[in-house]
Amino acid sequence: MSVFEMLMILCFGIAWPFSIYRSYKSKTIKGKSFFFLLIILLGYISGTVHKIVYNFDYVIILYISNLIMVSIDLILYLIYKKNLIKTS
Repeated sequence: MSVFEMLMILCFGIAWPFSIYRSYKSKTIKGKSFFFLLIILLGYISGTVHKIVYNFDYVIILYISNLIMVSIDLILYLIYKKNLIKTS
């Protein structure tokens, strides 16, 4: 297990709850990018698969938790985008 990899994933993971909270409270997608969230999601999926196939260790927990948080943010994006279209 790499301490640096763990710190990197942990630091990235700290930001997602704030992003989710902001999206949920504001009910808007202002400042969000669907493609950015999709790319980040793909990155966490790739990291998780790498951990499962090549280098299984406890850092996978951080990858999976970040994957879940980005998925929640992406779902909120899609919900509020739909609401934005309805109100326009």
